[in-house]
Amino acid sequence: MSDQEVRDYITIEDEQGQEKQYAVEALFDMEDQSYALLTSEQETILMRVEGDDEDRYLVGITDEEESEAILSAYQIAVENAPAE
Repeated sequence: MSDQEVRDYITIEDEQGQEKQYAVEALFDMEDQSYALLTSEQETILMRVEGDDEDRYLVGITDEEESEAILSAYQIAVENAPAE
């Protein structure tokens, strides 16, 4: 096994219809909502996970303040509870 972590990848179509591939960096819950932190070579994005266990999908977060607040809380949680 190599030193690189195995990651899940997803493809998302942007507003212009172009497909982009992202690595799933983290899936986490906060205030009864589920979120996915996705990264590509160009950007990091946060999306809300919606639906039930049978049919889950990602929804973009358009409110910049909401996105920043969630990312800040996530960062604080990671710093206070580092991975084993």
